[in-house]
Amino acid sequence: MQPPLASDPALATVLAAVQASLRDVERVFDAQLASDLPPVTQLVRHIERYRGKMLRPTLVLVCGMASHPRAGDGVDPASLVTPRHVAAAATCEMVHMATLVHDDVLDEADTRRRGDTVNRLHGNETAVILGDYLIASAYHLCSREAGNEAAVMVGHASMVTCSGELLQLHHRGDYSLDEATYFEIVKSKTAELIATSCSLGALLSGASVEVRDALHRFGRDLGVAFQIQDDLLDLTGTERSVGKSVGKDLEKGKMTLPIVHHLGQCSPASRGEALRLLERACGDFAAGDREAAMAASELASRLEESGSVRHARQRALLLVETARDSIVSLKQCPARDVLLAMADAVVNRAF
Repeated sequence: MQPPLASDPALATVLAAVQASLRDVERVFDAQLASDLPPVTQLVRHIERYRGKMLRPTLVLVCGMASHPRAGDGVDPASLVTPRHVAAAATCEMVHMATLVHDDVLDEADTRRRGDTVNRLHGNETAVILGDYLIASAYHLCSREAGNEAAVMVGHASMVTCSGELLQLHHRGDYSLDEATYFEIVKSKTAELIATSCSLGALLSGASVEVRDALHRFGRDLGVAFQIQDDLLDLTGTERSVGKSVGKDLEKGKMTLPIVHHLGQCSPASRGEALRLLERACGDFAAGDREAAMAASELASRLEESGSVRHARQRALLLVETARDSIVSLKQCPARDVLLAMADAVVNRAF
């Protein structure tokens, strides 16, 4: 997920360093998952297609550059990236990829990165075990190459992520969900690993606790904004543009921010109609359920008309501003400017 900053020579140097390091991340990732068992090799090669924005490993690398005591002052940003940064970046991507594989099982999703999901091709049992294989591999890599403190941070982030997913499952189909609970879910299941990616980069650059905490706050707010944008894309996007199955939040009864806001502020009559549309939309319209598709389309229109889509977008923009404020105290350097641009890109994406 690289911002379009190549026109600035200093920022272009950072982006070039990130791209080179991401190639190292991919090599480490592939080597860690290598197996002499053909079925495992086949599955690992398939999930290589899941690599998309590479947001988490990119944040490890750029935060490592931005928080390094030698950042700026004409120092080549590539010289600030160590093998430990690369290992931590690969670790975060492995954990994230494991959550994608497991999410596809929970959501019964057929498409990921414009290709078939593992569960569609090989069934839920294989997908679950593959996700477990990814998580186990991530901890093995992090403990061996990035160090004990980094492994503890990744372990904690994984626990928080799972707790958020469990909280969301507990509230599935709960039409009385309030915004406070929604944000608690999102901070845990999406934002925690993104925040940890940021603070890991700082840790491995020898940054102070204050800088690590600032980058953790930056990543947390960025992660929540990222999830709100995902909510909006699932509601208003298409599978072609987004690159994965859409409408799954409605189908599975997941309460996203536009819906939570609409149900919380509309009149009793409008709430009743929205609930009827929600019930009708809980069908697999990707498989040709026309009634569900029509209900989902009508509901999306009502959320637009009521201002709930606008409300969600505004919350995402506010979170991006808060994230940017968290790192203004960092030493001025091109890597910090890249982080600021990445924050803006989170809410300006269509995929």
